[in-house]
Amino acid sequence: MFLVSKIFWLVAQPLSLAFLALVVGVLLMLGRFRRSGGTLSAFGLAVLFVTLFTTAGSYFLQILEDRFPRPTPEPTELACIIVLGGAFENVVMASRGGMELNQAAERFVETLRLAQAYPQARILVSGGDGSLSGIYEGDAHASENFFGTFGIGSDRLIREGESRTTFENARYTRDLLAKNGLERCALVTSAYHMPRSIGLFRANGMEVTPWPTDYRTSGKVRLGFDFTQPSLNAQLATTAAKEWTGLVAYYLLGRTQTLLPR
Repeated sequence: MFLVSKIFWLVAQPLSLAFLALVVGVLLMLGRFRRSGGTLSAFGLAVLFVTLFTTAGSYFLQILEDRFPRPTPEPTELACIIVLGGAFENVVMASRGGMELNQAAERFVETLRLAQAYPQARILVSGGDGSLSGIYEGDAHASENFFGTFGIGSDRLIREGESRTTFENARYTRDLLAKNGLERCALVTSAYHMPRSIGLFRANGMEVTPWPTDYRTSGKVRLGFDFTQPSLNAQLATTAAKEWTGLVAYYLLGRTQTLLPR
């Protein structure tokens, strides 16, 4: 299933879909299927335009980000802090060394803040190597060096380094929480990723406190045209499409109980 999902997404992401539609459309028009080719090419152009020159990506990402607010006020006690991987550039670190974080770095920055605010809380890092090759160290491994740099001892860490998907994050985390007798946990992940994560954690019998971070939108986005930042629009549209596709897929596969948890 992991390999299928990776290959599917290589084709289904907006820019790839637009490119393939245009290529196949042109080939059909060069043959005997001009009408079908024209329709497919028009579809590809439409996907390309929406991806690059509208706020559709931001808008649909914002819907996910607004689903779970941070707790206010913050709880007086937390037994553990669960953080989902995806913030370390493990491919770069494998060849260059050091500590390299990507756009989702706030997941670990916020976890570090919580670790300092709740000094008795354990930190469970869930994240293995999600690449197709499977030859890199995941976030669970990299996190020990990260937290150690800021004075968080390894005795507070619980590392889950086998998961490659959010579904596996939830399943393997469930087993570790039970093994360590931990409850009253906060779940830290990107705000847009929180609905899918909460859906999977609930389906695996875990009630956690959503702790969203790494917001990508202002919270005030409306649908419309935007010709000022096509590359950013494409990035946000790709992230939104991936997350909504994941929500639908997990629901259809019976891995979550609701399509869009709240």
